[in-house]
Amino acid sequence: MKVPKKIRTYCPRCRKHTPHTVMLYKPGKRRALSLGERRYRRKQEGYGSKRRPEQKRFAKTTKKQTLKLKCDECGYIIHREGIRLKKLEIVEVA
Repeated sequence: MKVPKKIRTYCPRCRKHTPHTVMLYKPGKRRALSLGERRYRRKQEGYGSKRRPEQKRFAKTTKKQTLKLKCDECGYIIHREGIRLKKLEIVEVA
């Protein structure tokens, strides 16, 4: 799916429709010392038992791609709910 590089949409900070720059959201590196990560590692330990069964094969063929929209006027970033796509392409619209 092709998505334009600029989208005119609502900005909650400006409280009006403004042009937004479109980027692809990528999650950051997980912190090893955060409480949730420590709790997860602790739960995964044991004598061969996992807290959930390991997935043998993939159930889905695609991932949900989330768009990151940055307001050109105030710089506020909003995330647009992801949709399932095989390929996402951000294109310049003339």
